[in-house]
Amino acid sequence: MEGKIYKEISPRNRQRRTLIIGLLFASPWIIGFLIFQVYPIITSFYYSLTDYNLFSAPEWVGIENYKELFGDDKFYLSLYNTVYITVFGLIPQLAFSLVMALILNMNVKGQSLYRTIYFLPTLVPVVASSLLWMWLFNSQYGLINEFLGAIGLIEPNWLLDPNWTKAAIIIMGFWATGTNTIMYLAALQDVPKTFYEAAEIDGANSWQKFWHITLPAISPITLFLLIIGLIGSFQTFAQAHVLGTQSQSVGGPENSMLFYAVYLYQNAFSFLKMGYASAMAWILFIIVLILTILIFKSSAKWVYYGGDK
Repeated sequence: MEGKIYKEISPRNRQRRTLIIGLLFASPWIIGFLIFQVYPIITSFYYSLTDYNLFSAPEWVGIENYKELFGDDKFYLSLYNTVYITVFGLIPQLAFSLVMALILNMNVKGQSLYRTIYFLPTLVPVVASSLLWMWLFNSQYGLINEFLGAIGLIEPNWLLDPNWTKAAIIIMGFWATGTNTIMYLAALQDVPKTFYEAAEIDGANSWQKFWHITLPAISPITLFLLIIGLIGSFQTFAQAHVLGTQSQSVGGPENSMLFYAVYLYQNAFSFLKMGYASAMAWILFIIVLILTILIFKSSAKWVYYGGDK
């Protein structure tokens, strides 16, 4: 019999073959995800139920780490410090980002240059920028106090006075709001101009157009930035760790910069209480998860999408 007879592949076999090929292409990411994400998550939960110091085998203690955690005064202090900079830092910084986006959205000469200059600080690594601000906040020769003194205002001891340390970190945050501003800027440019034209015909002023058109139109971006900012605020570490060296202590003067991530790091790598630190990590996950769910629940009242009526 001349020629070759090819057996037609059934749809089920074709789908199976396509699936296998797809999995093979995705296997590097899948393997990496399992090794570097799933495995650490599972092991951290196991370690949270053990007494583990990195040098000896984990010893099962059940929920003792969690009991000890809820009786630890420093745990509540670190949580308070973290919530403080989240409330008094995140919301004002989002508002500042929006104001800057509105300014940078104006059609003026040199617009691209202004946007570039404003975004540049975001490219500076956190540790490098923290060292820069440590010099700016210096109470003796820092430029900030030099300026405040020149206009007759008080010159705070930013990094050694526990009443001013958190304010210093919040001020630092305004310097690196470039990413938030760029995202707001993109959202502003996506608002249909016909909305503003219709509002002008109805006699709306600038504030009314901003409140009833701009804010609702960019609310999805606000929701995204709020959640990402919340997660980032609860992970504040590098700034406090670097600025805390000014007082020669990890948590700064009177532990005023002992944020949750700083205390977690201290337990894990200074006190070698890896099980205790793992329990702290899981409590942090639960706190952030609950807050994120609450924000999503509330978003139905203030977030508007293009298809909403």
